[in-house]
Amino acid sequence: MNNLKKRFVVLCHEDFNYIKNKTGNMLIRYRPDEVVAVIDKDKVGSDCEKEIGVGGNTPVLANFNASLVLKPNTLVIGNATQGGFITEEYRTEIINAINAGCDVISGMHQFLNDDEDLKKLAHQKGVSLVDLRMPPDPPHFPEGSWHNRKVPVLLIVGTDCDTGKMTTAWEVAKRLKERGRKVEFIGTGQTGILLSGSGVPIDAVKADFMAGEIEHLIDSAPQDTELVIIEGQGALTNQFYAGVTLGLMHGAMPDFMLMTHDPSRDLDVTEFPMTSMRHVMDLHLELMKPFKSSQFIGINLLTFAFDEEKALKVIKESQEEFDIESTDLVRFGNKGLIDAIEKVL
Repeated sequence: MNNLKKRFVVLCHEDFNYIKNKTGNMLIRYRPDEVVAVIDKDKVGSDCEKEIGVGGNTPVLANFNASLVLKPNTLVIGNATQGGFITEEYRTEIINAINAGCDVISGMHQFLNDDEDLKKLAHQKGVSLVDLRMPPDPPHFPEGSWHNRKVPVLLIVGTDCDTGKMTTAWEVAKRLKERGRKVEFIGTGQTGILLSGSGVPIDAVKADFMAGEIEHLIDSAPQDTELVIIEGQGALTNQFYAGVTLGLMHGAMPDFMLMTHDPSRDLDVTEFPMTSMRHVMDLHLELMKPFKSSQFIGINLLTFAFDEEKALKVIKESQEEFDIESTDLVRFGNKGLIDAIEKVL
């Protein structure tokens, strides 16, 4: 990839909202000076602030070619289609970006580098195709190294997909680092890997190696690490994506967990009724019991859909019900939650 300061264009046709454009939204939130435009044909003329509450007046444009006046150097696929396939519409945008001399970053399961025509064009134009979901090769088989592990591990989990697990992991790591603590963030999805520059796309790893990949990354943390924070994926009670959550749990063997939850939802992302947060938390603890004692250290709620009064009411009710620190870290912050985590280091 080129070494110039990044000028990202985020591609997310029909998906520019606070839920579906996960990778793009995190770039807009945490690297706003590097995002020059968003591509969504349904929201042309809008801007990032109007759509997701951050990003200021960064414009929403109809297609990649409309962004050329902003001098982009990298196209990022901001959303992920079900199954992770690249549509013909997206392929056209990718070709236009390559022809304009831009690198392309994708978190899809369908790899850019498996497309010989795209590879040939990228080589001709001297640009890079980056597949964030490429699994490690060779893979790492689990060894049970958690038995002798010295560093504590915090795993971020959730009641469903899209409850803010990556954001929570990143926010906790950032705030602890601001306090001078030596924290290692492990990205497990395309967004965490893109932001941190390392990690493993756990949902692209064969089941036999999921635990081993997480184990390997924890064991590779610097010796002076005080806490390893692992970005969670999926949910134990999601009928499509529970497997990846269980693999993460067995690899992490967490000392602590932090629950994320969107209290505005009655249905999960598969349109199945949500179960209670209490049930999901109990399920995590039961699954850990055969191996070690683990505990929940806090709750982070995704309250974007609520006005401030209702959001604060829901947070207060959560704290009272579970008797652990509860907040919406992005919206309100919470010194108490970070204090609680710091106390166990």
